[in-house]
Amino acid sequence: MSDKLYTYAVARIRSKELLLLTGAFMDQLLAVESVKDAFPLLAERGWQTPASGTDFEEMLRIEQEKTWELIKELVDDMSVFDVFLYANDYHNLKAAIKEACASDKIEGIYIDRGSIPYETIRDAVAEREFSLLPERMREVAQEAMDVLLHTRDGQLCDIMVDQAALAEILRAGKASGSELLASYGELTVATADIKIALRGARTGKDSAFMQMALCPCDTLDVTRLAQAADSGQEEVLAYLANTIYSEAADELAKGASAFEKWCDDRMMDSIHNELYHPFTIGPLAAYILARESEIRSVRIILTGKANDMPEETIRERIRKTYV
Repeated sequence: MSDKLYTYAVARIRSKELLLLTGAFMDQLLAVESVKDAFPLLAERGWQTPASGTDFEEMLRIEQEKTWELIKELVDDMSVFDVFLYANDYHNLKAAIKEACASDKIEGIYIDRGSIPYETIRDAVAEREFSLLPERMREVAQEAMDVLLHTRDGQLCDIMVDQAALAEILRAGKASGSELLASYGELTVATADIKIALRGARTGKDSAFMQMALCPCDTLDVTRLAQAADSGQEEVLAYLANTIYSEAADELAKGASAFEKWCDDRMMDSIHNELYHPFTIGPLAAYILARESEIRSVRIILTGKANDMPEETIRERIRKTYV
């Protein structure tokens, strides 16, 4: 895509950024009494709110679809954004393997949005025709399938597929030529590794298991992280304190929700400079991430309202906004 076409695409994105939800708007949304009271505010910002009832998941799904339809209008080759969809592909691969090894079909286990249709993955696994899959997925699909069939170890199957997913996200981010997408890949892998290490520390997994589960990346030494996990959670936090993720250690001490918020907020911090880049794919990628983040925050607020959570508890979980 030429710089001229990117310039047009970014100009369109700039106009759409005016509709992104701000921190002040999130405060307004947080102040409403009920889920129903939130809908008029969202409708004013162009969200397609439910005609009746309070089921907001369909509304959020529609907003996600609107984001991707806009990007499709602006670029000829959507594959540069596949890095955002690989997690869904590999989730669907795990689901397909487990369904193929089960005696009955399992309902509701696939995610619609991926870089390839979930039906392709499901059919390739069911028919053992792994050549139908993208080359990046073939080897791990066959190996994970063999593991589950021969050992019935679902956790090991998951670990193999999850590690392959992280490796592909990292590779695709670097290969994109986009600083933002490379940063997205690195941060996605690093935060996943941190979660894996902590979970392993809590459940008593040894370093050999951790080395299998962790995905090497540039900003963490996974060998040291695995060794730390083998010694317990405090050692993991001590290791992180001497990395660029030292703030993560503080948030982890507060709990899982605080850490998840920190991960999302760090991503927002990393993309903010794209507001000032007019000629690259970066602003389009940033817009996708910004929309995903605001949809996540709206879900947090509406879920909190639906469950009568205290306002301060909800506020603590709301993500940073892009604008």
